[in-house]
Formats: sequence, C-alpha cells, structure tokens
Amino acid sequence: MTTEKGILNRTELLVGAAAMERMRAARVIVFGVGGVGSWCAESLVRSGVGHITVVDSDRVCVTNINRQSMATTRTVGRVKVDALRDRLLEINPYADVTALQEIFCAETADSFHLEGYDYVIDCIDSLKDKLELIIRATVSGAPRFFSSMGAALKMDPTQVRVSEFWKVDGCPLAAVLRRRMRRQKRFPQRKFQCVWSPEVLPNLGQAVRSCGTAACLCPKAEQVEGRQDLLNHEWCTSKAQINGSLAHITAIYGFTLAGLVMQDICSRELT
Repeated sequence: MTTEKGILNRTELLVGAAAMERMRAARVIVFGVGGVGSWCAESLVRSGVGHITVVDSDRVCVTNINRQSMATTRTVGRVKVDALRDRLLEINPYADVTALQEIFCAETADSFHLEGYDYVIDCIDSLKDKLELIIRATVSGAPRFFSSMGAALKMDPTQVRVSEFWKVDGCPLAAVLRRRMRRQKRFPQRKFQCVWSPEVLPNLGQAVRSCGTAACLCPKAEQVEGRQDLLNHEWCTSKAQINGSLAHITAIYGFTLAGLVMQDICSRELT
C-alpha cells in the first residue's frame, strides 16, 4: 500500500473506487478560509478531493486561534492561505493545493475563472462581496455552489441545518442578503444550498479593542509576509461589530459544506 492509498484508505472503503477517482479529479475553490472555510478545506483534503484552491486576503490574527484550522501561536502574522496550504499538504502531500492571497469582489471576480471548477464554496464575511459571489456563482452553466450563512453568536450544534437559500428562516445574514438583492434587483439565477442556524445569542463579554493598537499581540506591518497592499484590508480585527464565535460551530459549518460536496461527488459523475 502506498502512502497516498493509506491516507485515503478509509474514504475509499466507504465510497468505493469509482467515487474515489471522481474525488481525486474534482476541482474545488473555497472563498474565505476563516472559522468555516478553513475546516471545509481541511475536510475536503482529508477525504481525498484532489485539487483545491483557497482564497483569502487576510493574515492570521491572534484572535483567530479559537476557531480556525491553521491558526496557532506559531502562525500569527502569516498569510492565512499560505498557512492553510502548509497544513493541508502536511495532511496529504499528494493534494494539489493553490493558495491565493486575493480579495473576491466585483472588480476582481473575472480573474478567478469560476467556470474552471466543479464546486464553488462561499465562506466570505463581507456582505457586498458575498452577494457578488452568489450572483456570479449561480449563473447558468456555473459550477455547483454551496454557501455558509452566519456562524457567529451560536453554541447549539443541534440547530445547524441545510436549506435552500430562500427557505432559510431566522438567520440575520440571509435576511440582509435577501434585502440587498431586492433593493439592487440582482438575484441568484438558480437555487443553492446553505448551511445555517436560527440560533442568535447575545455577546455577554466585552470586546477588547487591542487589535491594530500599540497593545496588539500580532506582528507589526513591517514584520509580516505577503502582499503589502492588503495590509489594511480586514487585517488584525478592525470591524465595527465583533461577535463571539466558537470552534465547534464554525467547524460544523465547514464540515457540513464539505459533506455537501462529498455527497454530490458520490451521487453523480462530474461533468
């Protein structure tokens, strides 16, 4: 038995040789590799998906450690997609992993060539960029598409579920997206499945605003790797609203997205 065969032995035992070959051939792109996307990517690589591209503009912040796959005290300051690629290749060195430190937005969308993938996974936080990806990934002839709704302010794993986007009921993020779609008169051209939870808990603690200040534990700008032009883009938590989140919920979201991909691969031939 080769090392690659050994890594994927339990997967093949469950799904069979034919599905295993389809997994090795599958091309998946994951947009956003935070608390949800990082675990989605890890699950896909552990299960045998052969080609995966991870896209994110950020670097690892010390506040990411509680919920993101590649975030540790050793990776703080590293480009997220680079740290994640290294982790994924430690898991399966035979996987083809592409790391793109980029922002998906209206101006850059065409450069990602979504038509070249079998699956597009949305784990983006930014509302306007998330909406842009949903619109572009659901056009006629686009790859199969799955999306994560909000994973913060949740604790109960039994409330996580999968529904078609327009049937999601009780998720504030989905509600905001639908309002923007109606206001802009831009709608998905086909249905798509979302991972979501109706649970919305309050923040009981006080947000610590050390990030981006002299008291910040993350490396200073001149000490970090990666693109210097992206240093101020959502790097080192500076959002107006910061919500609490937990690893078991974000990971369940990510694993569920990966599960949707795996189920689809096993149920039909890739076209």
